[in-house]
Amino acid sequence: MKGLSAALEREGYTVICKSAIQSKLGRVFSMVKAVFKYGSSMDNALIDTYSTQNFYYAVIVSQCCRLIRLPYIPILHGGNLPDRLAHYPKMSRMLFKHAKVLVSPSLYLKEAFVKQGFDHVVYIPNSLQLQNYPFTVRDLDSIRLLWVRSFSEIYNPCLAVDLLKGLQDLGYEASLCMAGPDTDGSLANVQTHAKALGVDVKTPGKLTKAEWITLAADYNVFINTTNFDNMPVSVIEAMALGLPIVSTNVGGMPFLIEKGEDGILVPPNDSKAFIEAILDLKSTPDRTHAMVMKAREKVEGFDWDVVKAQWMSVLG
Repeated sequence: MKGLSAALEREGYTVICKSAIQSKLGRVFSMVKAVFKYGSSMDNALIDTYSTQNFYYAVIVSQCCRLIRLPYIPILHGGNLPDRLAHYPKMSRMLFKHAKVLVSPSLYLKEAFVKQGFDHVVYIPNSLQLQNYPFTVRDLDSIRLLWVRSFSEIYNPCLAVDLLKGLQDLGYEASLCMAGPDTDGSLANVQTHAKALGVDVKTPGKLTKAEWITLAADYNVFINTTNFDNMPVSVIEAMALGLPIVSTNVGGMPFLIEKGEDGILVPPNDSKAFIEAILDLKSTPDRTHAMVMKAREKVEGFDWDVVKAQWMSVLG
């Protein structure tokens, strides 16, 4: 939520951010403490809500908000949240039923929540400051793959290593960079897997926004290997930068990418389909050029200057 916080502050809102502590217990304590310390002087609490273990943090914080009558707004991020609705109905009602409004950055999650009876859902896409994303059309002489996510099992990062190996085995000059923080030990798994396959993978770790935008200039295909997803900011940013997208066809991705028009969607955990899609980008440069132009045009609708009025309406 750092990008949203900064954008709201530029519009004159006072924003207090909590949850950066690494320790899970410390993070929950910090968020709960902030609710009781600042809640009486705040108009709303924005709660980033994911489908992983962070889901429970959102439940706890929301109930604290209810205790002090502080309106709260869950921001729905987790691509597997529909599974939470299905398997944890009581906890889901505690969190979502009493919210002022639910903000969904994807039509996929909005549709899923409405089907479960939550009709107070507002669609506001993830925004970005488009002027910070220089658009560049890239050639695909060599294949330089970029993967940007947190290292987590649900994002299937080892599949990216398989793609690199497969391309090299076919005789193509290919490289891979995987940037992001490690959340569950998956980074070590990726490194072990790469070593076992005999390929070199760059892993620069967690990068600032400016750092990864600079890094992206050296790559020419963005891959999204996840098994669950919503509408990831990293993919939107890659579209803004002119990187052709190859992503798994899961969760909210078909709501973001029109297959074959502004990106390529393939089945999850299918290295063969991924490799074929990447080689298709390489072999049809005119089509790839048209695809990235359409992708950039689409994300222009996600610019902060376009969506800020929706946020101001929700915040009241």
